[in-house]
Amino acid sequence: MEMEMKMEDREDLNSILPYLPLLLRSSTLFWPSQAIEILKLLAAGPDRSRLNSGDLFFRTITDLRRSLSLSSDPLAFSAHQGYVIFFDQLISTEESKKWFEEILPALANLLLRFPSLLESHYQNADNLINGVKTGLRILNSQEAGLVVLSQELIAALLGCSLFCLFPVAIRGDKHLPTINFDHLFASLHDSCDQKQQSKIKCIIHYFERICAQIPRGSVSFERNVLPLEQRPLCVSYPDANFWNGSSIPLCKFEVCSFGLIEDQSSGALEVDFANKYFGGGALHRGCVQEEIRFMINPELIAGMLFLPALEDNESIEVVGAERFSNYTGYASSFRFSGDYVDKKEMNSLGRRKTRIVAIDALCHPGMRQYKIKYLLREINKAFCGFMDQSKYDQYERGLVKNDCSRDEQDTDMKDPNYEGTSNLEAEAASTSIETLEEFVDPMTETCQENAHLPLKNQDDIGIATGNWGCGAFGGDPELKTIIQWLAASQGRRPFITYYTFGLRALQNLDQVSEWILVHKWTVGDLWNMVVEYCMQVLKGETYDGFFTWLLPSLSSHDEEGE
Repeated sequence: MEMEMKMEDREDLNSILPYLPLLLRSSTLFWPSQAIEILKLLAAGPDRSRLNSGDLFFRTITDLRRSLSLSSDPLAFSAHQGYVIFFDQLISTEESKKWFEEILPALANLLLRFPSLLESHYQNADNLINGVKTGLRILNSQEAGLVVLSQELIAALLGCSLFCLFPVAIRGDKHLPTINFDHLFASLHDSCDQKQQSKIKCIIHYFERICAQIPRGSVSFERNVLPLEQRPLCVSYPDANFWNGSSIPLCKFEVCSFGLIEDQSSGALEVDFANKYFGGGALHRGCVQEEIRFMINPELIAGMLFLPALEDNESIEVVGAERFSNYTGYASSFRFSGDYVDKKEMNSLGRRKTRIVAIDALCHPGMRQYKIKYLLREINKAFCGFMDQSKYDQYERGLVKNDCSRDEQDTDMKDPNYEGTSNLEAEAASTSIETLEEFVDPMTETCQENAHLPLKNQDDIGIATGNWGCGAFGGDPELKTIIQWLAASQGRRPFITYYTFGLRALQNLDQVSEWILVHKWTVGDLWNMVVEYCMQVLKGETYDGFFTWLLPSLSSHDEEGE
């Protein structure tokens, strides 16, 4: 019988332990004794703890941090006032009473269970999927990897964030984003605007929900990497020749002038318009697309604990994050608008069929976005996030037929930067978290030995996206639209659903995409047109947008409509 690995010998635990508030001794994770006393007192309720205000809540947080020797890691300057403002002034007397009598004691009990939850996580991590490491660890830059966490463990981690218990002094060395909630609360004192109040209301609502009933599913976080150098059995970072020589057909393109990405019901991969730091300003003052998603799906915040900043050849994919809140508005008009019951189906790993991919665009690129170097950066970033690894590999080996609704073409081609392989080991090794459930026995939740069997058809998983890298990041929306279409097509996605959010610059997108599809262009054809257009922009030979440059007739139509 195989001996169980000691906790002290686990590489995954040792990588994350300096960033956790727990101690490890004799293969046991535990809180310091003083922290246990404080948490037990909180768990007993306000009759025992006398904790019934935001002021006393923050003082208890300070005591807990002192018990963990975190006093040298100062919290945000106005955090104390922020906790007071929210719990003593902004919420109603009934809500405050419920928080201190029911929610906070339940959270304290959850934190008391945190060490045992984490131990159980590591005991199961090696057997969840054969040959794949899933244990909680730092998913370092340039190291593709997967972490699978139970929703209960995520709830405990976010409880630590609320209590500001994560050590932060060394996080900068690893380029890790903010994880404690002190800055979020401090913003209420610095500028008590309604969007910040609503962000915190989303988080507090999440805790109310999970304390009423702990969810029993799981969430997976994967770091995807396109290697910068040639490696066997994987797709490497493409160059210009890769794109201009591609004969892969363009996928279907659907334009939605209204609606939201997170409300799509097609099972598509939903794009997070990310900051290179996962979560962006979610725990600060940010309140645009990424930050809003992190508020309504707070389990995403857990990834901020262990995912360092993204490099140009990386993306992050999350499967299973549950949505808990409704909202209205955007940016300064963002408002929490009540409970949301997530009815997405769950797969055999216990993950909701919500797939989110985080890709960060160039920030304020100006004219450089038209240079080939930066065109490649953006299209390869999107390709890294959109590529259906299993389907792409099978296509390259001739196992998947051309699924585009165009005339039969000669698609027996080889991308110049791809070193294909036909061995079955590679097929299993290249499986992404989207298709892991196909290898899992729903009765045992362990990987099957016959993982080399053909994968289930993933044709239903397209891309749901919108104005990535535009808005606050200042990118050219017409250019970014086409770049995403090219990346989705090259990544073997069957369709892209594009939400324009009513952006005027994209009012002709439907006409343009239809015209391109009617002419049966390939990825290479459209890429070469983009390159030609960008060269003319840089030379000052055109001042038109890409759509008008491509179809000059659009200009006269626009003028007639004004």
